[in-house]
Amino acid sequence: MISISGIEYQKELETLPYFNKPAAGLLIGKKGRNLDKKIEQLLNKKYLLSLKKGLYTSLIFVQKVNKKLYQEYIANILRYPSYLSLEYALAEYGLVPEGIRVLTSITLKSSRVFENFLGTFIYKSLKPDLFGGFLEKNFADKKIKMATPAKAVFDFLYLKKIVDFEKEILEDLRINWGNFSQKDRREFKNYVKKSNSLKMKKILKIL
Repeated sequence: MISISGIEYQKELETLPYFNKPAAGLLIGKKGRNLDKKIEQLLNKKYLLSLKKGLYTSLIFVQKVNKKLYQEYIANILRYPSYLSLEYALAEYGLVPEGIRVLTSITLKSSRVFENFLGTFIYKSLKPDLFGGFLEKNFADKKIKMATPAKAVFDFLYLKKIVDFEKEILEDLRINWGNFSQKDRREFKNYVKKSNSLKMKKILKIL
């Protein structure tokens, strides 16, 4: 146990990327209303930070990690299971011209939006047989899931309402098809076949 500003807590809190209220209770040594009051106190003092209702992290942990990687990791956690995709992944791969600050993800659960001190997290739902096609990268001893370039494009177009197919695909959506390799195109084709979507088949013909 250590003490800062008269508040006692255990060092374990500072090593966790996130934790829920029961875990906080075990570490802080409180329960029930006493736990709620203690959490509120720690939030007010900015020692604890809220990721969403009932999910927290510590300021000390956030200050010692790479913020961008932490944002991406938390994107996988706030709505689980999920993986980063759509506009965020397209920007990461240079497939759209502008940087995207909002973290967009695909989930098996219903679509949701979360906002916290890290930013805005948007989740779009896909059916189970189309959930996948992601790579993993390291965040300390954890993994971050992000769609491959081909799957990010597929997810984006599959969920996008498109009227004028050729004009929107080749011009209006401003996708940099020059950064979409032959390998990406083959992978994209496989997702189209798996989806059995007439819309996606039309898009594949244009590409």
